[in-house]
Amino acid sequence: MLLWMATVAVVLILVGRLFYWQVIRHQELREVGERWQLVDLPIPALRGTIMDRNGFTLALDEYEFEIFATPKDILNSEGLAAELAPALHMDQGKLAELLSQRNEPSVSLVWDAPWGMAREVEDIKDSWSAAALGISAARKRVYPEKDVACHLLGFVAYDHEVDYAAYYGVEEYYTEELRGTEGHWGGTGDTLNLQLSLGAAEVALPQDGLDLILTVDRTIQYFAEDELRRVIEEYGAERGTIIVMDPQSGAILAMASYPCFDPNPSLGKVIPKELFINPAISEAYEPGSVYKVVTMAAALDSGTVGRHSTYYDEGQIFVGGQIILNWDRRAYGVTNMTDLLGHSLNVGAATLSTNMGSETFYDYVDRFGFGQVTGIDLPYESTGILRAPGQGNWREGDLGTNSFGQGIAVTPIQMITAVAAVANEGVAPRPYVVQRVEREGQIIQEFSPQPGRSVISPSVARELTDMLVESLRGRDNLSIPGYTIAGKTGTAQIPVTGGYHPEDTIACFVGYAPAYDPQFIILVKLDRPRESPWGSVVAVPAFRRLSEKLFIYLRIPPDQMRIASR
Repeated sequence: MLLWMATVAVVLILVGRLFYWQVIRHQELREVGERWQLVDLPIPALRGTIMDRNGFTLALDEYEFEIFATPKDILNSEGLAAELAPALHMDQGKLAELLSQRNEPSVSLVWDAPWGMAREVEDIKDSWSAAALGISAARKRVYPEKDVACHLLGFVAYDHEVDYAAYYGVEEYYTEELRGTEGHWGGTGDTLNLQLSLGAAEVALPQDGLDLILTVDRTIQYFAEDELRRVIEEYGAERGTIIVMDPQSGAILAMASYPCFDPNPSLGKVIPKELFINPAISEAYEPGSVYKVVTMAAALDSGTVGRHSTYYDEGQIFVGGQIILNWDRRAYGVTNMTDLLGHSLNVGAATLSTNMGSETFYDYVDRFGFGQVTGIDLPYESTGILRAPGQGNWREGDLGTNSFGQGIAVTPIQMITAVAAVANEGVAPRPYVVQRVEREGQIIQEFSPQPGRSVISPSVARELTDMLVESLRGRDNLSIPGYTIAGKTGTAQIPVTGGYHPEDTIACFVGYAPAYDPQFIILVKLDRPRESPWGSVVAVPAFRRLSEKLFIYLRIPPDQMRIASR
């Protein structure tokens, strides 16, 4: 009797609990089940490819695969390890140890497996429990040329769990064009989001990002980087920058800075953040005597002096109570404008700026684009540092020192653009690095050269080119038979607390060629060279060697042949 009553009680309890869950809480459980079964999985879009002007790939997306295992579903870890080890290129003993970790829900075996390895594992997986091994696909940003054009390109940080994040360079500036639109897959799945055979799936395919075609030429970029490394090593410089530009259009043909970095992702690789900054556009420096090109252009264009004007160089001049000396502490007596440039005379430059007056001088400084961005299509461009009349920190002595590139800070892209205005008949081009946007070879958007701003008259630009050519005559380390070169050297002291460093300099040269039909302009800048402080010694040979390569590569005929063919 007691046994019968106990049995009835148990049955009643079970029936009551079934009624409670299946009737009273039926709808709640149904919704929970649907939440587990209905999935909406994202399908990532591939980021657009970045190519140089000739179609060589500089950055692209590829798939990589994470291979993982679930140890609780592995019945024979030693056997699976023996089969997997050759495919994964792993030590069999270490692999067996990983596969034996029963307390772990899953263990990652390879996080960046290539396609071929993933296929081998897929074949092995078929002969084991379906849950024993897993393969998860993810995107990977690849830079085939490694550190080539690293600052120009920027990089993409990625994670298997989050979307891409682009930093610096073209990758960041054009990230909306490159990113693409994510797709999705919606349907029924199990608790691991694995698709079940029941139910219809809704699929929206992703739209991959647009492709970018740069103005940069991979070969010229390589020339520039190779020359930069060579000259830094040869003269013991700490760092440096080389820019190659088409002075007529503003198209950047190469932009190289050293030290650089490899933007390809690598597990455990740590890159100092300061290496990511592009010195060519973001770091300002005092340009030194290269800036005398700007001062001379302003003096000629304003009518303050003519090409054949002279002044008496006493070796010193006082401006705003500040004494200014020539770099060699010499006095040159009666000096014409071309010799002022050739001897790079600080006293001469200060004489021109004071004769112009602050209003005229700083008007031309503004026209040439200093104290403002050039508008290049790269992020984090600096305006440089400019003190101008009317500002509280401007002093009258700045009118003298600014004339020869001291007390003013510019970026390399500002300096090369300013000299490009002289090369380009008085019009400063707007520099740019992307020439068009494409999808599957079809042009979506094309970036033609933007109208430049008129800085000086064409006749003054031609006069100044003549003077720059003449001022460089006789420099054996710059001579290239058959070609005329126009340009200016610069050697700038480096500001430190309380004044300038007694030894450290920035050596620079900006030049264009052929002088009377410029096909390229090059800026070479070296920081703290140890073997020699002078731009004429350090930067000029790098310009010459790079120019020789460009004359051949770009098939630029010598002056006489080019003139005769017109």
